[in-house]
Amino acid sequence: KVSDLRPLKKINKEEKFVRADISKFSDALRITKGVDAVVHLGGYSVEGPWDGILSANIIGCYNVFEAAHRNGVKRILFPSSNHATGFYRRDEIIDHRVYPKPDGRYGVSKVFGEALCSLYADKYDMQMFCIRLGNVNPVPIDKRRLSIWLSPRDLAQLVTIGIEHPDIRFEIVYGVSRNKRSLYDNANAHRLGYQPQDDAESY
Repeated sequence: KVSDLRPLKKINKEEKFVRADISKFSDALRITKGVDAVVHLGGYSVEGPWDGILSANIIGCYNVFEAAHRNGVKRILFPSSNHATGFYRRDEIIDHRVYPKPDGRYGVSKVFGEALCSLYADKYDMQMFCIRLGNVNPVPIDKRRLSIWLSPRDLAQLVTIGIEHPDIRFEIVYGVSRNKRSLYDNANAHRLGYQPQDDAESY
């Protein structure tokens, strides 16, 4: 089952498209019914006006999590962002245990999502997997992305771990490839079996 605010032009034949606005709880209930896991990619994906971020990334995120809980869904993969920790210095290597330091309203919304993951893991015994995404592209597009790049195939590997790993409760990992210039100690992802195949240094 795939869902979006707008109709999708192309889906695979084994997929079912359901149009939904996650800022409406009734829509969130509808799209999370009868599924085993949620990969929650819906939301405002860049820095923007507060009203848009509030509606999609705060209200929408809560609606999806609460609807999933009510529908008996046990696992959610939440794509967080490097912007949740964007105000750490670039010469400082950080891991998944650092205190959040968001660099904007978008980053704040991702910290909110991670906190919500923690709540639903502890209160409802759900399995929550947070990926602090760097920049997903076929190739890194500038110097900064050499540190935070995530190749599509490495992203697919992380999503597979997030959906299929048997021992997930509440985890935070960084969504980056095996970059020589990485800003992150991604030991927690490696502990769960992540073996990135790509390095931005090639570019």
